[in-house]
Amino acid sequence: MTAPQESGAGVSVAGAAKVLLATRNAKKLKELQRILGDQVQVIGLADVPEFPEEPETGATFEENAIDKAVQAARETGLLSLADDSGLAVDALNGMPGVLSARWSGRHGDDAANIELLLGQLRDVPDERRGGGFVCALALAAPGQEPVVVRGEWRGTILRETRGENGFGYDPLFVPEGGDGRSSAELSSGEKDALSHRGRAIALMLPRLQQDLGLAQG
Repeated sequence: MTAPQESGAGVSVAGAAKVLLATRNAKKLKELQRILGDQVQVIGLADVPEFPEEPETGATFEENAIDKAVQAARETGLLSLADDSGLAVDALNGMPGVLSARWSGRHGDDAANIELLLGQLRDVPDERRGGGFVCALALAAPGQEPVVVRGEWRGTILRETRGENGFGYDPLFVPEGGDGRSSAELSSGEKDALSHRGRAIALMLPRLQQDLGLAQG
């Protein structure tokens, strides 16, 4: 490993190079397509022949991202990206962390995950409600060593949800250095420029362009 410093949700971009994002999350696909623009067509797992997906068993975001990217590349023969991301709360010693999507015991149940987290932080004073989103993004090609990068986005955890954009814990997170809006109150463009995933993609972009044979701008 090296590290440079609704179904059919993939967006069709005529004449673009193609990369597989190993996810079935339509919102993640749209987010990545926005960030990468017209140079690359992003497709998801719903757009390729189905294969048995291995469970996420890694202890870190990086381990999970690499495992998913390597399996996707091996099974499909495509250049594959995979991310593992989540919320690390200081007062919970970095949890939910890699368990963020299934913190309540039900994978992808945003409302239940938020409710549980708010209950756990109910008595935590404002000055100790720091935390951050983390995104590990891995890139794998068949027969090659994967690469992985890490993006982080620091902020504070609210006491109640605000905003309706984004997904996951976005309505609870206020970024550092902002104007007090939650991540779910930012526009898509604002979030893309600031977020953990946007930062990870920016770090990965030169390698992705190289592997796809695209001009680096």
